[in-house]
Parts: sequence; C-alpha cells; structure tokens
Amino acid sequence: MPDQVITEEPLEIRIEAPGLPPEPYATIMRTPGNDFELAVGFLASEGVIADRRDLSTVCYCTLAATEEQRYNIVTVSLRNTPEGGRARTTSVSSACGVCGSQTIADVRQRVAPIDTDAAVSAGTLTRLPERLRRRQRLFETTGAVHAAGLADLAGDVLLCREDVGRHNAVDKLVGKVIMDGEWPLQNKVLVLSGRIAFELVQKAALASIPIIAAVGAPSSLAIELARECNITLAGFVGPDHFNLYSHPERIRA
Repeated sequence: MPDQVITEEPLEIRIEAPGLPPEPYATIMRTPGNDFELAVGFLASEGVIADRRDLSTVCYCTLAATEEQRYNIVTVSLRNTPEGGRARTTSVSSACGVCGSQTIADVRQRVAPIDTDAAVSAGTLTRLPERLRRRQRLFETTGAVHAAGLADLAGDVLLCREDVGRHNAVDKLVGKVIMDGEWPLQNKVLVLSGRIAFELVQKAALASIPIIAAVGAPSSLAIELARECNITLAGFVGPDHFNLYSHPERIRA
C-alpha cells in the first residue's frame, strides 16, 4: 500500500557581508519549507546575528545549476561583517543541534540568565501540547516530524513549525520572530513535541524564552542549563500532569 513519507534534503546556508562574496557557512539536513526562517534562526543560535537589524536580505541562490539545487541554497546578506561567526567544520544532520561547536563552554558563554516575571497557570500548561498537536499538519500525514510552538501566557499557540530535526523546528520559530521584528521573547512559552535536549534549552535561552513545556523528558544537561539560565522546564506535560525540573515559581496553581 502507498505511504506518505516526509522529505529530508540538505540546505546550504551562505553568508554575504559588505565587500565580501557569499561563502558557505553550514549545510543542514532539514524538511524543506520556511527555509529563510531556518537560515536566520540557525545563524542567530550561532551568534552570527543578534536581531533583525543585522539582516539585509535573505534569498535563494539565483546561480544554481538546477532548479532543485536553487531551492536548497539560501544566502543571508548581512549589514556588517560578523565578528564571532566562523564556518562549521561539519555538516549538520537532522539529529544534531550543536555539532559544530568545539566545546560545551563555547555554547554556554553566550547564554545569560533570563530576567522576567512571566508566569502561567498549571491548567494552561497542561493544555499546550494538545493545542500544538492540532497544528501539526506534517505529523498528521507522515508521523515523522518534530514540532515546536510558540505560545503566549494565556495558552494560545501563536506559531508552529515542523521539521525532521527538533532543533530545526525551533530555529524556524526563532527565525520567524527575528524577521518579524518581535525578538526577544520574554513573555512567551516554547512548546515541544518531544524530549528536551541541551541545544533546545540553549536556543530558548538565546531567545529569552522563560518557559519550556514538552511532551517528553529533559536530559541532565538540559536541566542544568535551564537552572543556570532561569528557565522553567516542564517535561512529560499531559492533560492532567507534568514534571517540573527548574524554576517552578513561574507555574501558578
């Protein structure tokens, strides 16, 4: 019988800066769609860009040999030459979020504790996974993608992105809000369809997202980073239950 499967293809991200030609920065295995958001969100997590003001243009390659190749190459033009950016030494698989970083310390040094009084009720928290699930169109047809959602403190899921890589889904969210000029996100909740790994907490911290709610469990390093960054981490979130691993003061009865 026929089955519908999810697409996975490489996306080459190139950086162009004033006076410099476009150069390859990284190649990411991803689900096609929202590619500009993915490129911008990924470069934000790498420290290459800080906000919308760093961006000039984002476009597909116009000089590719084939039409298929054209839509697998995105060039991000920057207003200034990045100071800390460096090309990755490896490609990024759909299972890897921080593969190019030399050490965990390289990642952690850019993350500061989040200062916000944002809070949600326990009832709101337990409803978030189901509300995200209703927007998971690709998962509904293939069962093969992760989802990341951005919710407000009232529990409304404002944005959802899906991808074969859970970190890609978060980068697409981050890229969207940067391009829309709505960055950072001190009054939002990150909702995840799976487990919570270190790199997802890192991406939330860089976006100043103070609360993470996930269907799955966190890793030990994810919990440690959440505690350091003043992020409330809730795992195993379901209709009538959740586990809190850090900063429970943001969850109201």
